[in-house]
Amino acid sequence: MTKPATSTVFMVRPVQFRYNEQTATDNAFQVKNSDTDTQLRALEEFDQLVQTLRNHQVDVTIIDDTEEFDTPDSIFPNNWVSTHEGRLVIYPMFAENRRPEVRHDIIDRLSENHDYETIIDFTSFTEVDQFLEGTGSLVIDRKNNIVYAGLSERTDANLAEKWAEVMGYELVLFEAQDKSGQPIYHTNVMMGIAENYAVICLDCITNEKERMTVKNQLIRSGKTIIDLSQDQVEQFAGNMIELQNKEGQSLLIMSSTAHQSLTEQQIQQIEQFSTIVVSAIPTIEKNGGGSVRCMIAELY
Repeated sequence: MTKPATSTVFMVRPVQFRYNEQTATDNAFQVKNSDTDTQLRALEEFDQLVQTLRNHQVDVTIIDDTEEFDTPDSIFPNNWVSTHEGRLVIYPMFAENRRPEVRHDIIDRLSENHDYETIIDFTSFTEVDQFLEGTGSLVIDRKNNIVYAGLSERTDANLAEKWAEVMGYELVLFEAQDKSGQPIYHTNVMMGIAENYAVICLDCITNEKERMTVKNQLIRSGKTIIDLSQDQVEQFAGNMIELQNKEGQSLLIMSSTAHQSLTEQQIQQIEQFSTIVVSAIPTIEKNGGGSVRCMIAELY
């Protein structure tokens, strides 16, 4: 069985980070600002997050982005690649200027260093306008072989079903909306799975039957449910990731924005299981519409 959390990750250091107009069409979390030094600020936040992870004994491989293509969202590699024991999966991206993020030099490097014998490539589905954006679209419970997916333009039901079939997972599909009634662009914005608990905004799942299905599945899987509000989702409280340090202790990585939104009770619930690790990434969150979970690609 795959261990639920890993102590080994990779991250892509950006060279041209900025507000991406192509992803803003369906990402309500992006806020365009007039800063001229967005890339510089993002780089500082990126480097600080890396240092924070390393200080907590997480093994971080940094891969530098290139200027070959205009890839303003390269800082979020979890959307185009995921790794599993012996397997590496490549995903079809919704925004055209995100598709060049799929770099075969990175795939080759990861395959050589981590023994990924099988590469599963879904990228050809962009030709029929079907998209599935990695662990943005798919929130994976590796302990119980269950995968959760909230439908959106970036998360196609057909592809989610194909993924679950190929990977041997039980799929739980649902629709999730923000406060304005718009589909939430990525599932990992409103939920995250740890070994012993789940952070999730059940209110985002507007269909009562689907909401109860998700809740009951989490309970059956032995998860303590830490229920988030819609307001907390807007502060990226759903975009957290559980990692381990090299001693095998559970860490929950989140942004300072997310941490400040949590109630004392929620913090106490998390701290029963994990050490909370916080890093400030406001420039990345505002311009990119994603938080720390999106920046971290786990290596299994």
